Amino acid sequence: MTDAVNRQPAAGSHEPVVEIHPDPEAASRAAAERIVAALAGAVEARGRADWATTGGSTPLPIYRLLAAKPFRDRVPWDRVHVWWGDDRFVPRDHPLSNVLPLDQVLLTMSGPAGMSGWGADEALTESGVVRGAPLPPGAIHPIPMGDAIQAGAGPSAAAAAYEAELRAAGLPVAPSGFPVFALVLLGVGPDGHVLSVFPDSPLLEASSWVAGVPAPKHVEPHVERVSLNPGVIAASSQPIVVIHGAAKAEIVAAVLGPERDPRRWPAQLARREGAVWILDRAAAAKLPA
Repeated sequence: MTDAVNRQPAAGSHEPVVEIHPDPEAASRAAAERIVAALAGAVEARGRADWATTGGSTPLPIYRLLAAKPFRDRVPWDRVHVWWGDDRFVPRDHPLSNVLPLDQVLLTMSGPAGMSGWGADEALTESGVVRGAPLPPGAIHPIPMGDAIQAGAGPSAAAAAYEAELRAAGLPVAPSGFPVFALVLLGVGPDGHVLSVFPDSPLLEASSWVAGVPAPKHVEPHVERVSLNPGVIAASSQPIVVIHGAAKAEIVAAVLGPERDPRRWPAQLARREGAVWILDRAAAAKLPA
């Protein structure tokens, strides 16, 4: 953290805070700190915190930190509800599922010989696995892909069921008509997509809270998806964008560059006042000094 660069936006610019950290580990730790603060603050303010999380490689190191002390003990998990910003149209335990990393990393940790390396100071269960974040099962809200698949339905059916669940959950609703999450954790795709909102996506004009998304042809995996409406990014109390690696440097420079075109780069919807972009040095390499 001592080597981090914190770029505060100019007054009146409506730009996000941009933090640049030395490496992915430091960036993930900074993200975990922000997440803990957002969740605890929301619980203090309204008695619960609704978190829309993400998939891909972004959350894995963050989940590992949140699953262990000291971060785990700083979150009132019994008041936290976890939702997903988007997911692939696959069952929850499928390797492409965005829910699987949370199940495997945030909720449970390997024993001393496992990946986490944090089991030594915990009471191991008979299976050699220790409990991670103590989220109540009823507070975990995956998009119901499995139900739709079993019924022979498609992503639109899963999207409709998820929207009904969200509306019944009692989240605050912004003047824009979209639910207000205390925290939305986001990554950015190689084409500048965010959630499953790809360049020129119809979701950019949609009013539904959740929608099915056809399988993208230009980025992998080529799998149908379900996504929240990108309007939740503007409505969120705290959007946090986390990006690692040199492979993302080009798109980071474009999205945070001088040209504004959210249809071309939907990730620019998270380039807003109140948002925090957390980058490692490699991802930030092509930003202007």
